[in-house]
Amino acid sequence: MNGKKLDAEGLWQYALKTLARRAHSADELRRKLARRAASEQDARAAIAKIAEYGLADDRRFAENFSSSRLQNDGFGKMRILRDLRLRNVPAKIAEDAVRKTFDGIDEQDLIAQFLERKYRGKNLPELLSEPKHLASAYRRLRMAGFSSGGAVAMLKRYAAAADELSDPEPE
Repeated sequence: MNGKKLDAEGLWQYALKTLARRAHSADELRRKLARRAASEQDARAAIAKIAEYGLADDRRFAENFSSSRLQNDGFGKMRILRDLRLRNVPAKIAEDAVRKTFDGIDEQDLIAQFLERKYRGKNLPELLSEPKHLASAYRRLRMAGFSSGGAVAMLKRYAAAADELSDPEPE
């Protein structure tokens, strides 16, 4: 498959190989197939077959993706939502999946686990007493998808100066 255009059967085989490597949103898969299709009709036929077999279900993809990112990476809601949007999952489906994944999860516990993992073996009160390390930890928590309020509340446990932290971007 060195970039040559594929017919409907070739696209079906390509889709199966693509999905075997990792899950894709319906739109991601549709775009990949369109780039490799010999014709628009072939792409539509392959996409219809994929839909018939239920291989490109955005709801299932979003739920599995959200759960995986929470369990494996310990990311917060906003990071997972952003990542789902980057994969062209419809907003409502992404929001529902993230809400379902985080139901009953305490953000403060997640933040504590995240800090422990990222700063393993470090004395956090000592480290975060330095403004540059405190700011770095805050940015790291925000990039990981945690709320500003949640990040500041957790960092206050280690450094009084955490009250001075805020987002550079307007919310």
